[in-house]
Amino acid sequence: MALVPCQVLRAAILLSYCSILCNYKAIDMPAHQTYGGSWKFLTFIDLVIQAVFFGICVLTDLSSLLTKGNDSQEQERQLKKLISLRDWVMAVLAFPVGVFVVTMFWSIYIYDRELVYPKVLDNFIPAWLNHGMHTTVLPFVLIEMRTTHHQYPSRSCGLAAVCTFAVGYILWVCWIHHVTGVWVYPLLEHLSPGVKIIFFAAAAVVINILYLVGEVLNNYIWDTQKCIEEGKEKPKLD
Repeated sequence: MALVPCQVLRAAILLSYCSILCNYKAIDMPAHQTYGGSWKFLTFIDLVIQAVFFGICVLTDLSSLLTKGNDSQEQERQLKKLISLRDWVMAVLAFPVGVFVVTMFWSIYIYDRELVYPKVLDNFIPAWLNHGMHTTVLPFVLIEMRTTHHQYPSRSCGLAAVCTFAVGYILWVCWIHHVTGVWVYPLLEHLSPGVKIIFFAAAAVVINILYLVGEVLNNYIWDTQKCIEEGKEKPKLD
């Protein structure tokens, strides 16, 4: 894809996340007033991650346009750092966390919505906002992966970073329960202590698997693209 359409696309996605975040924060919901506020929900954390990521993407695009035709080595160095940051956030946070939120939310929702998104929330959160938080994240991140090649970190470093995020969030959820006596998600109220440990461990494993899926998918898309381009460039034999 051409550079300009990609820029416009990323800017539009960034604006959509800003709109979703503003509308979500404007909702006068009881859960927002309790300990941890919106930050106790993985959905909200993911929205912030996606907004920051696409913000970095837009900044990278602007920097790339500004340094085009410029021979300044310092600007080139700064641009490379920005691209490295963009790729790291995509690999470690935007893709695995985004896909995890979408797949886990809708899997549990289909089984029993009261376990993850009680019907009472329909009185506060309109349907379009719910889909903005729990549905469009997936196509947006897949579009980004398809339009831009991202250099993944070494597998050990990437998995270590994902594990750190997963364990950090699990500890945060447990801390909130320790302080308030209430679990962030209704599902956890129905699980015994032993099953909770298994659930948390399984969630951590799943998000690590999603990191590997992202790495494989990224390599597949761009290896295939490279083969197609090389095939077009290969001279025809008489």
